[in-house]
Amino acid sequence: MKAERDIFNPPVGKGNKKSRALGLDAQGIQKTMRPYHYLGDGAAQVALNSINGLIGMLTYFYTDKVGIAAATVGTIMLITKFINAIADLLMGRIVDATKSKYGKARPWILWMALPTLASIILLFTVPTEASSTVKTFYALATVAFASAIVYTGIAIPFGSLMAIRTRSVEERGKMGLTRTIFGYIIGMIIAIALIPITNMLGGDQKAWIIVAVVLGIVSFISLILTFLASKENNAGASIVESDNIPFWESIKLLFQNKYWVIMLFAQLLINMLYTLNGSTGIYYTKYILGNENLIGIMGAVGLVPVFLGFVMVGPMIKKFGLTRTARLGMILGIVSSLIRCFMPYNFIAAIVLGGIATLATIPMMAVGGVLVNNTVEYGEWKTGKRLVGMVNSANSFGVKIGTGLAAAMIGWILAMGSYDGALVTQADSAITSILVLRVYLPLVIFVLTYLCLRKYDLDEKYPQIVKELEERLNP
Repeated sequence: MKAERDIFNPPVGKGNKKSRALGLDAQGIQKTMRPYHYLGDGAAQVALNSINGLIGMLTYFYTDKVGIAAATVGTIMLITKFINAIADLLMGRIVDATKSKYGKARPWILWMALPTLASIILLFTVPTEASSTVKTFYALATVAFASAIVYTGIAIPFGSLMAIRTRSVEERGKMGLTRTIFGYIIGMIIAIALIPITNMLGGDQKAWIIVAVVLGIVSFISLILTFLASKENNAGASIVESDNIPFWESIKLLFQNKYWVIMLFAQLLINMLYTLNGSTGIYYTKYILGNENLIGIMGAVGLVPVFLGFVMVGPMIKKFGLTRTARLGMILGIVSSLIRCFMPYNFIAAIVLGGIATLATIPMMAVGGVLVNNTVEYGEWKTGKRLVGMVNSANSFGVKIGTGLAAAMIGWILAMGSYDGALVTQADSAITSILVLRVYLPLVIFVLTYLCLRKYDLDEKYPQIVKELEERLNP
């Protein structure tokens, strides 16, 4: 246990004195981070949300720009996400076993920078003159590369950094909020500006590739910045116990962690909602409202609740705690979505109630990763094994399966409604399918996510768990 104690209590020196100078958080846990650490840490979220946001727009790109059938696109998305599910669990084990001069998680941020640039560009270089079979397999391969290999190779180490960097819930909360702000900014840029910019550049495949190159370069730079700003030498935790745990034993231990299981389903559901919101607006504005460029206006107006949410979520976390803040957001989403169901064709309702629903998702965006990482300590307290990488596979696993199911459902539901991207005017059944995706299904997801969060009561137990872990390491 000597090595573990050395990690938990670094020798008193220059670095440790700096850490002590930061003081303790409200729960009496040592703080380790300064403002520039939060900014550098949050930058990697730009790369993650660029990949995620662009994959969310691929259904429209494939159906309307490349000519792949909607049902085929849905199947592609689902297949790649199940590949991702396996990759997530493997990557969690790899992170736990990684040993390098940079640490366990931090080196992966650097190693994935160049593949990120390549993967974003490859998503849009589908050979348009090829047969439908070739286009389908190309799409499957490039989406799998971008999501199962590159996104996973960033997301799980990045999530693990939160647990390795600090045990302070206060600091983890600030990390989560900063990451959310960075991610939402790039996500909103993609949602608002992608269609108008590509249309301005000609609206063809070349225009999409130009935008992909720019986003790829920005993502590359963001990962380098996060690597430079991150640290693992003040983890305040025993991170060596999981090195030799067999993979299947790690899986068994995860499912003994009830809070990990809860967050697995909560993350799956909320990421379905994010994908639906990010990917169906173009269909709604184009065929329900009659002007696809309105997506930019709706997105711009939608920034108001986003900024309001970022302002509110910090004080809400301080007053209500992490989980209650997320629950309040879900309740707000349920109410606004329910009202919108009675006026699905109304543009004002789409702006106002849609904006409130967006506001409702901000708390979960900010605290979801924190709630996942807090289960690391619970699992260590319950089983005696600390699985940082494997626990964070819940976050990435939920993102992948959630986004995959949502993307598949978009393609399948559009196909069920006889949607045809080549038609200027869609059949009534296609219009109904768009309304299901944009209006009715989000309500169901808000309700299910709220029910999951009702079962998560770790916030009250966390300080005592950390105290007992410290006593085990320092009897």
